[in-house]
Amino acid sequence: MSTHVSTSNPVRSDVLDPGPYAGTPAPAASRPTGHPAHPGHPGRAWTLAGIAAGLAGIGTLVTSSLVDVVYADRFAGTTDGVATALQDKAGVMFAFHTVTALGAVLTVLFAAGLYRRLRAALPDSTIPLVAFAGLFGTAVVSILGSGLDTEYMMSLAARDGYVDDATSAMYNHWIGTVPWLWTLAGLTGLAVFVAARRGAVPRWTGRVGLVLGGLTLLLGISPLEYMAGVTGSVWLVVTAAGFALGDRAHRAAAR
Repeated sequence: MSTHVSTSNPVRSDVLDPGPYAGTPAPAASRPTGHPAHPGHPGRAWTLAGIAAGLAGIGTLVTSSLVDVVYADRFAGTTDGVATALQDKAGVMFAFHTVTALGAVLTVLFAAGLYRRLRAALPDSTIPLVAFAGLFGTAVVSILGSGLDTEYMMSLAARDGYVDDATSAMYNHWIGTVPWLWTLAGLTGLAVFVAARRGAVPRWTGRVGLVLGGLTLLLGISPLEYMAGVTGSVWLVVTAAGFALGDRAHRAAAR
């Protein structure tokens, strides 16, 4: 009678058995389902935030303009009676504060989405960062522009005489100027223009950035700085709407 003993001597004793699927695709049940979103495809929520931010910016200009007591001819050279006159504007001040603060938050959301959109096409460029910084700075200015609201509108609404004429006049000048300073949004517009020149975004979006963004920056630098709010907010609405409705090529490529 003979006995046969079988032995196995792998070349590498520290390598695990590759299993039955070695060299063949794993069965469907073992494959992961779904896939992470493409890093260059941030969706469209940020574009909607941008449209809303631009509209809120326009709302800021409208409500701010309605609080125009200090600009009346009867207060030329004097502040006597400004606080009393502003009491009737308290409701508008509440609306101004809400729309301005909300617009600032939405501007940051759009800025983040724009940064990601440009970064996907220009990974080694500083253009995405410049574009983000311009809108982020604009949002900060908006928050500061509405920063004195509670201090004044609460007292004026209560008609408690807590605030005096001189500081009330200063507050009216503040909200009539600071929230309009969209100067840095113009810098973002020009960044989008440069990105369009490099083929990263649609050409017409770049042209809008050159015209409205460039004008916003020039107005902000000039003594007519408050007018930057007009062109800046319009630029934001048009640009965000453009990315929402006219950026199909990028979204298709990112899928």
